[in-house]
Amino acid sequence: MSLQATHTNAIAHVRTISLFSGCGGSDLALRRLGYDVVWANDISEIACDTYRDNIGPVVESGGIEDFGQFPTAEFLVGCYPCQGFTQGGRRKAGDSMNYLYQHFDRVLRAVSPKAFVVENVNGMAFGENRQLLDNQLCRYRMAGYRVNWHVLDAKHYGVAQTRRRVFIVGVRSDLDFEYVFPAPLYGAETRRDPVSQKAVLDGLPNWPEGEFNDEPFHWYYLSRRRRHDWSEPSPCIVGHWRHVPLHPMSPPLKRIHTDKWVFARKGRARRLAYRECAALQGFPRSFVWKRGSVRDRFQMIGNAVPPPLFRAVVSNLAELW
Repeated sequence: MSLQATHTNAIAHVRTISLFSGCGGSDLALRRLGYDVVWANDISEIACDTYRDNIGPVVESGGIEDFGQFPTAEFLVGCYPCQGFTQGGRRKAGDSMNYLYQHFDRVLRAVSPKAFVVENVNGMAFGENRQLLDNQLCRYRMAGYRVNWHVLDAKHYGVAQTRRRVFIVGVRSDLDFEYVFPAPLYGAETRRDPVSQKAVLDGLPNWPEGEFNDEPFHWYYLSRRRRHDWSEPSPCIVGHWRHVPLHPMSPPLKRIHTDKWVFARKGRARRLAYRECAALQGFPRSFVWKRGSVRDRFQMIGNAVPPPLFRAVVSNLAELW
């Protein structure tokens, strides 16, 4: 039997719990790798319904604080939000949402898996925000895990989008295994260009009425470079439909000063549609988006973990199993 086949057989028996699962970006990657997700959870019923449409019935909706018992598992993953440190939404350092990691820690101690993976916004890794990251690292080490963290950019792992996120990986201290983060697959270090928007969006409708926000572009929207060329990855896909990037068919932007951009020429311009955002996040076109409003779908997609990025991180755990 080949080494690859041995890994696949081992992974197929790895019981996994997924917390803060959203619509299933992380768990789509897990399922494709062969992991057995035995229980998942998210507070959004719409996200849970979308998860059931695409991943399976194992997800339960509700706040994690309402759950006290969990199935046995060897692997725990979680993408808990820290809204106060995201670049795409409100920033409140004291927001109770910033401390959902305490519930992840509670489940970690209750289940005692062999390993865990956490994904979160990269804003907590810098400046005054670093204390929140350090608190998490301290908790997980005190729970009995060797913990590493790293900021990864999705465009280096086959996602057609610039998206920097913090990943925390822990391995139980009694196990003889040292986790190493994956090396970039695309970018300057590899001599392979990142996946372009054209490669992902080619063939989709140019003007999908009803699938994008057609509000005017207000001053705040044009305070950033919201458009990248067809040959580039997209800017970061966010969860608010008003702030998603411009479609590359839109006219180029010209910088006037630090916080002001204008269209360099006349022409039709629009924000990305939700199906385009999903494609730029790395979801397959077969993924079903039928739950909630169009605005809800943007939120689910923007809050999701890009499946190819999560797959790259988890793949480096194969030897552990």
